[in-house]
Amino acid sequence: MARIPENILDDILGRVNIVEVISGFIPLKRAGRNFKAVCPFHHEKTPSFMVSPDRQIYHCFGCGESGNAFKFLTRYERIDFPEAVEVLAKKAGVVLPKVNTQDSGASSMTTQLYKINEAAAVFYAMNLNSPLGKVPLQYLLERNLKKETVKLFMLGYAQDKWDGLINFLRMKNFNLSLIEKAGLALTKSSGGYYDRFRNRVLFPILDIKSRALGFGARVLDKTLPKYINSPETPIYTKGRNLYGLNLTKDSIRDEDCVVVVEGYLDLIIPYQEGLRNIVASLGTALTVEQVRLLKRYTHNVVMVYDGDNAGELATLRTLDIFIEEGMNVKVVSLPKGSDPDSIVEKEGIGRLKEMVSGAYNLLDYKMKILKSRYDSKNIEDKAKIASAMLESINKFKNAVLKSEYIKKLSGELDTEESALLEEARKIKPEKTYTSFNTAVQKRALNIKPTEKLLIKLMLEENELIETIKQSLQPSDFHDQRTAKIVSTMFELVEQGKQIEPNFLINHCSDEDVSQILCESMFLPDVSEQDHEKIINDCILRLKGDKLKSKKEQLGAQIKTAQDSGDENTLRALIEEFNCLVKKK
Repeated sequence: MARIPENILDDILGRVNIVEVISGFIPLKRAGRNFKAVCPFHHEKTPSFMVSPDRQIYHCFGCGESGNAFKFLTRYERIDFPEAVEVLAKKAGVVLPKVNTQDSGASSMTTQLYKINEAAAVFYAMNLNSPLGKVPLQYLLERNLKKETVKLFMLGYAQDKWDGLINFLRMKNFNLSLIEKAGLALTKSSGGYYDRFRNRVLFPILDIKSRALGFGARVLDKTLPKYINSPETPIYTKGRNLYGLNLTKDSIRDEDCVVVVEGYLDLIIPYQEGLRNIVASLGTALTVEQVRLLKRYTHNVVMVYDGDNAGELATLRTLDIFIEEGMNVKVVSLPKGSDPDSIVEKEGIGRLKEMVSGAYNLLDYKMKILKSRYDSKNIEDKAKIASAMLESINKFKNAVLKSEYIKKLSGELDTEESALLEEARKIKPEKTYTSFNTAVQKRALNIKPTEKLLIKLMLEENELIETIKQSLQPSDFHDQRTAKIVSTMFELVEQGKQIEPNFLINHCSDEDVSQILCESMFLPDVSEQDHEKIINDCILRLKGDKLKSKKEQLGAQIKTAQDSGDENTLRALIEEFNCLVKKK
């Protein structure tokens, strides 16, 4: 996408509400004039992520992530800036200028990868509905899929050829190296490329916007491996997506509950038969990002595990993420050798829905599993059960829930409640679950409070900018980044422009500048009648700090001149130093 005119970006930002944008991804709670939430960019238990509806900005006091609506979308959705602009322009009803897309460089790599996957999905679907796909289509129909369902989920077939897809995509003028980057081709040791998927049924994996991210591919016979999947690519990370959510998110929101299964057909067959509030985890342990993705639509989850699921306790430990995220989770364990697909086939969708309705509370289910493995009458085993249960109970943030579950555990094990409380206090916090969006650490910018306070006051009252401009120059600011912000404000006010932090973030287009602006705006408010005194104090302090810094710099230069015996330079430096002393 060509550079978008600044006035159009400002128009978009002026029409969207950042609170509405962000609350579409994470739950926000009112906190005075602002909103707060647990930060989606790093793991934390106490909310430090703030959103200002007045200033249309956000800032996390834990990791330093800051910005406006555009910045949030690029970070949270992992999309580039032009894509974020397109999303918000559509939301705001702003028509973007048309750009010349004939130049292959006009589209970002990300956009190209989406287009390649989309073309691949079309190609595989065409194969399935051609004479080539007679056998795989029959296989799907024998698995009780209806033709409408096959079409809805965009199922396809990779023919038994080494270059079927590659040739198709090359005819569409897609670059071979990008086809490989999309995970659809592999390199030959002798040079060249060949198709990753061959003679398999294809399940496109779509994001919530129904864009193809990757594929799952199943064999038609007993060949192993039964499934192969797209590798992780710049647009596809397995632990960030849930299969089927693009089709089921509205039903999940309406039902205020989601059923989580493991595989493609475990979702498709129940969905076809009427269980619509369902997603598949793609056979992996759930991640924080997947849980938070679900949290956009509901706080109630029912996990359905296959009957031969191995390592139940290890799997259950991953479900503690739901507790940490403040969600309600229940568990259905199917009979051995069963999966949702086979339950529906043999007993009907009504039976599966019945099992979902009768799901165990997570802690009740965990207790059931533990009691099947340990003898609760044996002292050592009882201690093991208590320890495993307390690991989960300790993750509840709500003190009442924690207390009630400990009381219940005391009754289950016929153990003193005080002893369980003592053991609970001994449990050290485990290494926290991390998100793929995790910020590595807080970026400490070390900006002087005086400089941030002046920036805040100038942004809150643009009239003050002219007053401050008469007394200070950008060079009077100690930090080059704050000097850049002030210089930009001086220039914009000369052009007669209204200055808002939301628009300034866009104008400066710099990570540190964005953080400084947001940190400044979230400083505590000061009384209006104190503004003049505060500004004068800030100006005096800045000038004093600059003078002190200059004297220290000259002092160091004087010492260097003395050590080197450079008399001429020494005299000039001493004279300059004495002039500074007189200024004081």
